[in-house]
Amino acid sequence: MKIRIVFILFILMVNSAIAQQKKEKSKFNQELATSLGADQYGMKAYTMVMLTTGSAKIEDRTKMAELMKGHMDNIGKLADEGKIIVAGPFLEKNKENYRGMFIFNTKSKEEAEQWVKTDPAVQAGVFSYEIFPWYGSAALPLYLKHHEEITKENP
Repeated sequence: MKIRIVFILFILMVNSAIAQQKKEKSKFNQELATSLGADQYGMKAYTMVMLTTGSAKIEDRTKMAELMKGHMDNIGKLADEGKIIVAGPFLEKNKENYRGMFIFNTKSKEEAEQWVKTDPAVQAGVFSYEIFPWYGSAALPLYLKHHEEITKENP
């Protein structure tokens, strides 16, 4: 009986310690939450743009390379301006012909469309796009500040 009571007390102490650790790890930072536009769940609205295969068929490799360089430069510019927080290609073909995606730091579909239209590959018809409202962690933009620290080369 004494062993069972000691064991139960031990389990209660361990659970209490784990709960305390979780509480200490998750200290709410109101200033950070406010600066990121977080709601009470630490989330916020964004706009996701799915790039699709466009109607243009550009056979000239030099022209296509120039458009893709402009595409990458534009992504960098929008990221530097805090407008785009995620960008990247899909690694496999898919039935929707999605080629890549952007997550824009705006809840306005109209604003996101203005920004995606600055892409030279979109302007040339290499890519088309679909726009969707999206809800995700308000901390998402914070990863960008570390990306340069882990990047040896830019494409």
